[in-house]
Amino acid sequence: MSTSTAPTHRPGPGASVSYNLSGIAVLVLLCAVGAAYLLEAVIRADKPVLPRQDDAQTVSLTLSGKDLTIPKSWFRLEGPVRAEFSSQIDLRIALNSSQSNSPMRVDVTLVPRSRVRPSSALLDGVYLHQFENGTASGVPGLVGKPLKASGGYSDETVWYDPLSPAPFVAKCQSPLVGSQQGQCLRSVYLPSGIAAIYRFDTSLLTSWRDFDDQMNQWLERIGAL
Repeated sequence: MSTSTAPTHRPGPGASVSYNLSGIAVLVLLCAVGAAYLLEAVIRADKPVLPRQDDAQTVSLTLSGKDLTIPKSWFRLEGPVRAEFSSQIDLRIALNSSQSNSPMRVDVTLVPRSRVRPSSALLDGVYLHQFENGTASGVPGLVGKPLKASGGYSDETVWYDPLSPAPFVAKCQSPLVGSQQGQCLRSVYLPSGIAAIYRFDTSLLTSWRDFDDQMNQWLERIGAL
């Protein structure tokens, strides 16, 4: 009795090539998906979720004798926040910009008045004596005056409203290498006796007319006005 054995089927060269190409295609697809997730993670890290005025979980702090109730999501620095007397409070909020469809981040530092001078006072007392000849342009309603590098203000410009007795004033640094926007600093005295220092992108300068009105909505929410 003879036993017949079915011939073993071996894939030809063409089938091996097709199999290898399919494997490579799958690897390329997986790499592309991984790269997309990585890019999304980087974008989210660079653009953290901005706080909202109606955030409910709050912490009570006291600054310069003023009791403040601040949503936890507003704090700029990570880590636990204890209810106690403070000498400085670092926050992050968001203002609307006429140049952007999405809110723009503003870093806010609250300190006692004795630690800073308002930008409006610095305009006449300091900046005026450091102005270069010539005027910068680009922000309707504001005058831009470059500052002398010899005074320690290299690549900085002061933007101010020349028509107001209590002018909007901000000192702005030119964009750093690899950055599209420069950064501005503005300090003000609040009616509560607290001083506020704002740091924001130069793109927000075009919204200078309602900058303080928008900011006051956030500060009133926590009792800082």
